[in-house]
Amino acid sequence: MALYNEFKKQGDFLFKNRSYLPLIFLLIGLSVHIYSKFQNPAIESAIDEYYEFICLGVSLMGLLIRVLTVGFTPKNTSGRNTKMGQVADELNTTGMYSVIRHPLYLGNFLMWLGVAMLTANLWFIISFIFLFWLYYERIMYAEESFLIEKFGNEYLKWSSHTPPFIPAFKKVIRPNYPFSVMKVLKKEKNGLAAIFLLFWLFEWFECIIAYTSSLLIIDFWFYAAISSSVLYLILKILKKKKRLDEIGR
Repeated sequence: MALYNEFKKQGDFLFKNRSYLPLIFLLIGLSVHIYSKFQNPAIESAIDEYYEFICLGVSLMGLLIRVLTVGFTPKNTSGRNTKMGQVADELNTTGMYSVIRHPLYLGNFLMWLGVAMLTANLWFIISFIFLFWLYYERIMYAEESFLIEKFGNEYLKWSSHTPPFIPAFKKVIRPNYPFSVMKVLKKEKNGLAAIFLLFWLFEWFECIIAYTSSLLIIDFWFYAAISSSVLYLILKILKKKKRLDEIGR
C-alpha cells in the first residue's frame, strides 16, 4: 500500500478514536507516577504543590486555546465528530485558524502535557511528546487530505502561509463570527471536568502511597474535581434538553 494511502488509513482510524486512544497515555502515566511514588513515598512538599499548579496552568492553557478556537467557529466545523467522521461545511481561516492550522490539536497537546508533567519523570514526558507527535501527525495528515479534497486551492492557499502546529501570532485575523458562550459550554465541558478529575486522581494515588490509606483528603483538588463534575452534569442535562443550542453554532 502506498504511503499516502497508509498514512490516510491510519489517520482516519486515529481520528475516529481520538477521544479514547489518549487514555492509553493516561494509564501509562499514572503507572509511572505510582511507581515513582513507591520508590520515594515522601509526603508532598510545598515545592511539589507549586509544581502541580504549574502543570495545571499548562493544561488550562490548552483548554483556553480550545475555547478561543471553538467559540469563534460556525456549526459543523472544529467539532469532535467521532461518529460522523470528517465534517467541514466551510473552511475556518480566521481567529485561531489564522495563526495555526490545527489549534484544537495544540490545545489537546497542552492539556495532556500538563497531566504527563505530573509524573515528574523526564523520560516519560519526552516519550509522551514524541508519541503524541506521531499520533497526531497521522490525524493531521488525514484531516488535511479531506480538506484538500473538499476545498482544493482555497485550502492549499491558506495552508501555504499558516503553520501546522506552532502559532504565528503576527498573522492573526479577526474572527468572522462572534464568540459563542453556548457552543463553548456545550463542546468543552468534557475537557474542564477531565482536567480536574485527572489531577485529583494523581493526587489521590499519591496520598494513598504516602499515608498508606485510601481515605479521601479534602483539599483543593477534591473540591475542584467535585465542582467541575457537577458543572459537567448540569451542562450535560442542559445540552440534552437543547438549552445550549444556538442557531448556526
